[in-house]
Formats: sequence, structure tokens, C-alpha cells
Amino acid sequence: MNLQGRVALVTGAAQGIGRAIALALAEVGADIAGGDVNLEGMEATAKEIEALGRKALALKLDVSDPASVREAVGKVYEAWQKIDILVNNAGITKDGLAMRLKREDWDRVLSINLDGTFHCIQAVLPAMVKQRSGRIISIASVVAQAGNVGQANYIASKAGIIGLTKAVAAEVGSRGITVNAVAPGFIATAMTENLPAPVKERMLSLIPLGRMGSDVDIARGVRFLASDEASYITGHVLNINGGMFMQ
Repeated sequence: MNLQGRVALVTGAAQGIGRAIALALAEVGADIAGGDVNLEGMEATAKEIEALGRKALALKLDVSDPASVREAVGKVYEAWQKIDILVNNAGITKDGLAMRLKREDWDRVLSINLDGTFHCIQAVLPAMVKQRSGRIISIASVVAQAGNVGQANYIASKAGIIGLTKAVAAEVGSRGITVNAVAPGFIATAMTENLPAPVKERMLSLIPLGRMGSDVDIARGVRFLASDEASYITGHVLNINGGMFMQ
């Protein structure tokens, strides 16, 4: 894969999956603009990107705020005059059973995960349409397809991303823009490291490959969809879950 000369905007790139995606794209030649509410963490990721010999731009970005999105996208265009790849990764969880879920927790998760994805897509589309090319990849989740207890808000937001992906893919395919989603399964992160052993064992029992995924597994899938090798794939949900959910 070769992304030399491409510019990617990755949201939520200060840590975890977003950081891994930013580095994976940089490894094959892309220059990276990373946006995150955690600017200090984003600046650390930017230094790692620069160590790979690529240009990096660290941005303070709250995807739930359309004005923040417009400002960040504007800065990327000021720096590089284009955005070739958008990766919508920023997201949060605020779990709770549906019958007890606080309205503010519902609203906050939807505003970041789903509204934030829409804000970013809407901000980059005019220029992508004009240049008649682009790659948009959004991070969904296995639970958006398989369901899970206590995550009604999170699941609704990620299922919404899948629907949004298909709708936008149909709208802009004639302009040379592909729009896809990646649905991670059970991924080893700082959060999952702290889960009780019985919970981990139960989750692993659901995965035919017998292991949790890594942030690099997800990043490689995103990198493929961002590349020319995936030029005839759009409106697709790439499941990276070790067989935890099969379609």
C-alpha cells in the first residue's frame, strides 16, 4: 500500500485505536492531521508520526461541536489544501440499562459518536466532491450488529454510523468517494485490561480465534479501506472481530 501524497484527518487520535490508525496511515506515506479533545495526547501522537518521517498536525477537536469541526477542518486545508482521507474514530461510552439510562448519558454518547461523525463527514464532503476523490472510514462496533446488555446508547450510535455510512456512500459514489465502516470486536485496550477475569473469559469464549483483537488489527483494516486496493469497495462494513459475529 502506498499513501504517499495523501492527507488524512483522524479523529480521536490521541490514544488507543485512533493513535494506531494515525500511525498505520503514516507508515505508508500519508501526512496526518489528528484531532482530539486531549490536545496534549494528540501532540504526543504527532511526534510519533513525525518520527516516521511524515508531517503531522495536532488539533484540539470536539467532534460534537460543529464549530470546532469546521475550525479544525479549516486548519487542515490551510496546511495542505486538501483532505484525502477522513477517519471518524472519536467516541465514548456511558453504559447503563435502558430502563435506567440517564437522558444526559444518552444525549452525550449520541452527540459524540453519531452526530460527531456526521459533522466531520459534512465538513469534508464539499472539497472531496470538488476534487472527485476521497476515502471516508468510520469506526462502528460489533455490538451495533449483535447487540449487548447495558449499551443502548452506544449501540444506537454505532448502528447509526452504519446507516449513515450506507446513505452517504450512495450519495457520493459517482464523485469517486468511497464511504465505509469498520466494526471492531473485543479489542485489548487499557479499559479491557481492568475487566475481571471471569468477564474476560466469557468474552473470549465467544471468539473463535480465541484472542482479543489489538488496535493494530483495526488500524490495518482502516489502512486497507483508505488505499487504492479498496477503490471498488463502498457502503461496506468490515468486521474485524475474530469471528465473534459472522454475517
